[in-house]
Amino acid sequence: MIKNKQFTITLTLCAALVTLASQASQAPHDCQLASNNTEETKRYIQCLDQVISDLQRDQKMWVNKLTMDIEKIKEDTGNSQLLPIFKRSLVNQERYLEDSCRWRYLNEMPNATKAAITYKLCEINILGNHLNILKQPLK
Repeated sequence: MIKNKQFTITLTLCAALVTLASQASQAPHDCQLASNNTEETKRYIQCLDQVISDLQRDQKMWVNKLTMDIEKIKEDTGNSQLLPIFKRSLVNQERYLEDSCRWRYLNEMPNATKAAITYKLCEINILGNHLNILKQPLK
């Protein structure tokens, strides 16, 4: 009984943190490349890096929340198949992101700056899509 109560409190706390962090990270990042000079490009790439960092943080929080939700489902129903499949999907998602963005990066070479920007924009799009999927309710 105490274990279930602690788990419920932890789950509620995690859900609250996910909600707060999601709201904080929804502040718009105004990443725009105004010109092709070196300093502008550097700031643009740094802005893209911050967007990626925020998306990865949100993704990690949603993964943690879903992991706890799935563990609760396992306790309630005895279904032990969900968590290993969920974890495998995360590994496959990471591999998909890397491979999808890598070929786009290589397509822009030998222009390393353009290739880096292309990779980061690809990563932002895929992370955003994955976050939308993670946010979908389980039931």
